[in-house]
Amino acid sequence: MNPDLVHFILTVVFSFLVGLEVKTYQQHFHPDKPHDFFGTARTYTFVGILGFIFYRIDPHLIAYSIVLAGLTLLYALFYHQKLVDHRQSILLYLVMLCVYTFGPLSLSTPLWMPSLLFVLIVFILNARQTIHKVTLGINAYEFETLGKMVLLSAVILPLLPDTKIVSFIPLSPFKIWLAVVVISAISYGGYIVQKYFFPDKGYFLTGIIGGTYSSTATTVVLARKASHIGYNPVIDAAITAATSVMYLRLLAVAFIFNFAIGRSLLLPFVALSALGFALSALLMRGAKEGGEKSEFVDKNPLELGTALVFAALFVIMMVITQYVTRHYGSSGLEILSFVVGFTDIDPFVLSLLTGKYDVTSLQVTAAVMIASGSNNLLKALYALWFGKAVNTWRSALAVALLGVVTIVWALWLEHII
Repeated sequence: MNPDLVHFILTVVFSFLVGLEVKTYQQHFHPDKPHDFFGTARTYTFVGILGFIFYRIDPHLIAYSIVLAGLTLLYALFYHQKLVDHRQSILLYLVMLCVYTFGPLSLSTPLWMPSLLFVLIVFILNARQTIHKVTLGINAYEFETLGKMVLLSAVILPLLPDTKIVSFIPLSPFKIWLAVVVISAISYGGYIVQKYFFPDKGYFLTGIIGGTYSSTATTVVLARKASHIGYNPVIDAAITAATSVMYLRLLAVAFIFNFAIGRSLLLPFVALSALGFALSALLMRGAKEGGEKSEFVDKNPLELGTALVFAALFVIMMVITQYVTRHYGSSGLEILSFVVGFTDIDPFVLSLLTGKYDVTSLQVTAAVMIASGSNNLLKALYALWFGKAVNTWRSALAVALLGVVTIVWALWLEHII
């Protein structure tokens, strides 16, 4: 077929379907306000055809612009009448503008571009209630913080030198801040999904999604909930699931920053995660979700202060790790990994993945595993303390078992292989 004919057919079909979608939108959301809508499916079809024809016959876009101005004037008259009747919305005008661009897009861009525009129009029109619900629950301060981090990443990051400044810090300021941005973005993604998309979907889902953000914080929140409502097998399962997800999160970080270490961690971390989910399923066997809100609340990981503290800890851990490996070798690194596991392990793990030390890659792999294992022991203590032992000893035992298995596996890797 002639390419112009293909583009024309595509424009007509998309324009007509958008017109039908607008009609469906009116019948579903505004059945009592038919006069608020400008045009029918035929109108939108002709708008798309006009856009195609006048873009095709006039390369200088003069005729195309004149027709656009005429359509805008017609809508302005319609909108003026709406204002007189105390009604206001320019949604349909925006949809009409999108339809008017189908022709130029189909002629000047790959076919996926007008297809994507069509899909977005349909999705946004149908997502009215969902978008309204999400916007009502958005904390404006958190997105202000996101804007600050984007600004710092887009403006400050390119200005940082990509060469080492201090001899005892093996990374440049650029790579240090880039690592902080990547880790913060991963945590922020889990935080946003948990808080705004699944805020009250049950304890177990809270554990899974919270594990992508912070398994330690999730453990504390769920344990505190158990202390108030008593023993709940779903909470035990959720605490264990959060730690299971932690292994997958660390594995993703490893592949991003050090592919060789990520490949070494693939088998143990996937196996440990599977073991954790199996224990979680065992704990939840026969249980029923109670329907209570989980109310996961924690600090936004993209807060500027949080990012700066993380960067400082990252550098400090790198310096300490370099000193320990240089003077005490692999045994010193094992002890350091175990001790650091009782704190925030992300800066330490990141320093292991990005730094250059006097140890082998296998020893680095073992150190990452030891740190994650001892961190599990810390979470087990948190579960007992914040949830009261009578309520959460089962999940604490499961998490502690994962920690012990992780540490033993790490030592076996380092000293047997």
